[in-house]
Amino acid sequence: MKALERKIVEEGKIFPGNIVKVSGFLNHRIDVKFMMEMGKEIARLYPAGVNKILTIEASGIAIAVCAANFMNVPVVFAKKGKSNNIQSDVYAAEVESFTHGTKYNVVVSKEYLSADDKVLIIDDFLANGNALRGLISIVGQAGGEVVGCAIAIEKGFQRGGDNLRKEGVKVQSLAIIDEMTDDSVRFREQ
Repeated sequence: MKALERKIVEEGKIFPGNIVKVSGFLNHRIDVKFMMEMGKEIARLYPAGVNKILTIEASGIAIAVCAANFMNVPVVFAKKGKSNNIQSDVYAAEVESFTHGTKYNVVVSKEYLSADDKVLIIDDFLANGNALRGLISIVGQAGGEVVGCAIAIEKGFQRGGDNLRKEGVKVQSLAIIDEMTDDSVRFREQ
């Protein structure tokens, strides 16, 4: 998605440690009109066969909701740890966040995923693929089918997406950064 690549270059910031900050439009302050265009593109990439979207709190929720708007399907999001309003009957997986450098358990109540579900997993970033692997595991625990994964920004140089693709997972990213320096990014031709 060339518009997303331009927005990353014009509004994003690069920090040491392979961090790209796009909080001005994607995951802290949300450019709703632009996010809806991203959701429309995801719906174009996955035109049929999805009856549920799964994401992870918190940054994946906005883009998942925008895609769901065009796909007319519900969104389920994995919570980072159980809370008092989630019963003990959950699917769970451990994930490691590249950005935050922490491991945590994510859970989805069993009442929201089943073997009948054809699931599209959506997230804002893909680095090493740990969050996606956790969500894929949760769908597997439910007996559902992962139709694919849609990502806003993939850090291609970290190989998480490429490794998942080699394993047969359909991963479609709206922008793939193949190289970052302190003052520039190079995108993969798609």
